[in-house]
Amino acid sequence: MIGQNTIKSVLLAISVLLVSLVSFAETTHKKDELELEHEFDISGLIMHHIKDAHEIHLWGGAHDGVSIYLPIILLDNGTKVFSSSHLYHGEEMTAEDHATHETIHYTVGVGPAEGYALYHEKIYKLDNGELHFEDGHPHNAKPTSLSMTKNVIVLLIVALLVCWFAFSTAKYYKKNGAVAPKGIAKFIEPLVIFVRDDIAKDNIGEHKYMKYTPYLLTIFFFILTGNLLGLLPMLGANLTGNITITFFLAVCTLLATVFSGNKNYWKHIFATPGVPKPLLIIMMPIELVGILTKPFALMIRLFANMTAGHVIILAFVGIIFINKNIAWGALSVPMALFISVLEILVAFLQAYLFAMLSALFISAAVEEDHH
Repeated sequence: MIGQNTIKSVLLAISVLLVSLVSFAETTHKKDELELEHEFDISGLIMHHIKDAHEIHLWGGAHDGVSIYLPIILLDNGTKVFSSSHLYHGEEMTAEDHATHETIHYTVGVGPAEGYALYHEKIYKLDNGELHFEDGHPHNAKPTSLSMTKNVIVLLIVALLVCWFAFSTAKYYKKNGAVAPKGIAKFIEPLVIFVRDDIAKDNIGEHKYMKYTPYLLTIFFFILTGNLLGLLPMLGANLTGNITITFFLAVCTLLATVFSGNKNYWKHIFATPGVPKPLLIIMMPIELVGILTKPFALMIRLFANMTAGHVIILAFVGIIFINKNIAWGALSVPMALFISVLEILVAFLQAYLFAMLSALFISAAVEEDHH
């Protein structure tokens, strides 16, 4: 685990260094402002890929490509429903940020989306037809949005796939009994046994592990499926690289741990055995903070590792376009391919780590006093 994370960190540092050097060399050879305006924006491309969006871009350019436009649902003096194409294909506008003296670009909606603007995938209400910027951020009001974004769609797909895995496998065994598995059950059974025996049973204990095995199986298959779908280039979703998703999963583990805590667990939090009473004043806050830092580490680990993989791959590929020389492909393409293969391993590894650490936290909460 340490070796894999170290390799990934080194490759990320190398990719950032290469992109920085190539960008610097390219910029120094610019002769006029016209060329600067058409310079390849690698950072913008990477951020566009890893962040959420109101469309699923399949292929082609930003305005002439093929996309699946998702529904926009706004609560603003009533309910307003329209396609996100009315925002993406609206009128391109510019504004001057007086604090930074920068020109900022945004899109004004047309048709049903009239009166709204899209800036960095956030929807704002126009004030006299304009967005007002300060320090690079709009200060217009934002309507309440219940819109279906790309991550929401992928979240539903992942949920349906996990339910299909579970019900199909259960139906097969209900129909055929304890026989050699076939079809989807042949793939699911080894993973279920692995999570049950090597994660739940080994960490929680053979007397209580069955109570928590369904939860551990759910988060394992959910994270694994989301990680693998994130590797599909046409879908381009970064579900498990979304901090909101990883935050929710971490909260679920936190709640499972806290509500499973027995008398022995809370005694070690508020009255640690063997610790002098004066030191308990210091130990209690530390132990309470520790309850929160453990799921926080789960959240950041999954978020950072899955996001880093997308960033590294796009950084390597972007070198070709930054330098405007296909010869760079001899370096960037093999490295991007290597990282893509490594990401498949990371997809399984991160699902395993999240489930295993969750089992460890739960085991600490349900462990009985052996003294």
